[in-house]
Amino acid sequence: MTGVQTCALPICFLVIIFVGALGAAFVPSVGGSGRAKKRIRAFSPVNLGPNKPTRAARERDERMRAAQRTIKGQTRVKSIRKKTRIPLRKQLYQAGMTLKPVAFIRNSLILGAVIFLICLVLEVPLHFTAVFALAGGYVLPRWYLGRRKKKFQKKFLEELPNAVEAIVRGVKTGLPLNDCIRIIAKEVKEPVRSEFARVLDAQAMGKSMDQAISLIYERVPLSEVNFFVVVISVQQQSGGNLSEALSNLSRVLRDRKKLQGKVKAMSSEAKASAMIIGSLPFMVAALLRIVTPAHLGPLITTRAGNIAL
Repeated sequence: MTGVQTCALPICFLVIIFVGALGAAFVPSVGGSGRAKKRIRAFSPVNLGPNKPTRAARERDERMRAAQRTIKGQTRVKSIRKKTRIPLRKQLYQAGMTLKPVAFIRNSLILGAVIFLICLVLEVPLHFTAVFALAGGYVLPRWYLGRRKKKFQKKFLEELPNAVEAIVRGVKTGLPLNDCIRIIAKEVKEPVRSEFARVLDAQAMGKSMDQAISLIYERVPLSEVNFFVVVISVQQQSGGNLSEALSNLSRVLRDRKKLQGKVKAMSSEAKASAMIIGSLPFMVAALLRIVTPAHLGPLITTRAGNIAL
C-alpha cells in the first residue's frame, strides 16, 4: 500500500506540471491576443486608431478622387467631340493657322477655278474637268490643313518635355507654378511658348489654373498633352508632390518619343515599298503616254474607257 502511494505521488506531480504548462502556453496567448491586435491597429500606417485614417491616407484618397473626376470629365468631352464634327474654325485653330474660315473657303474656290481653267486649256473632257476641279478645290486644301495640323502637333510634342522639365526644376528650387509657367512663356521655343503665354493671359482674365491649363489641350488634342493637363489639374485640386509627378511625366513623354521613333524606323521600309508599288500604275501610264500616245487613247476617247478610267 505504501509502495502504491509512493508511485502515485510522482505521477500526480507530473500531471500538475503538465496542466500548468498547458495553462502557461494557451491562457496568456488568449488573453494577450486582444492586446496585440489593439497595438497593431494603433501603429498601423492606415489607421491611427480603430477606423481612423491617417492624414496621408486621406490626402492620397483625395488625389485619387480628383484624378478620377478629371479623367471622367475629359473622357466625356472626348466622346462628345468624336460624335460632333469639328468646325473649320477650330481645325484652323488646332493647325496653328491665323487664317479665317472665310479666307480658307475663298482660297479653296480660287484653287478649284484655277484647276478647272487648266483642264479646259489642256482639252480635258468636261466631266473630268468638273471632277478634277471639285477634288482640287476641296481635297487639296483639306490635305494641306491636315499636314499643317500634324506638323504643329509634332513640333509641340518635341518641345513639351523640355517645358515640363523646366517646371520641375523651378518647383524644386521653390518657385510657384505661375512663375515657372511665366519663365516657359519667355524662354522655350515655339509653339510651346505661345501656348503657355495664352495660359497666363487666361489667368489674368480671372480663370483658375486648371481652367487655363486646359486651353493647351483644346489647341493640341493629344494624349501627351492630356497627361500634362491631368497632372496640373489634380495638383491644383488636391495638392501633392508636383515635381515628382512632372518628373515621371517627362520620362514617360521621352520614352513614348523613343518608341515612336523605333516604330517609324521599323516601318519605313514597308512604307517605301508600298509607295513604289502604288505609284507604278501611274508611272507606267505616263511612260506609255509619252512613248505611244495612241495606246491609252481609248481610255479618254471612248465611253467604255471613260467608265473604266
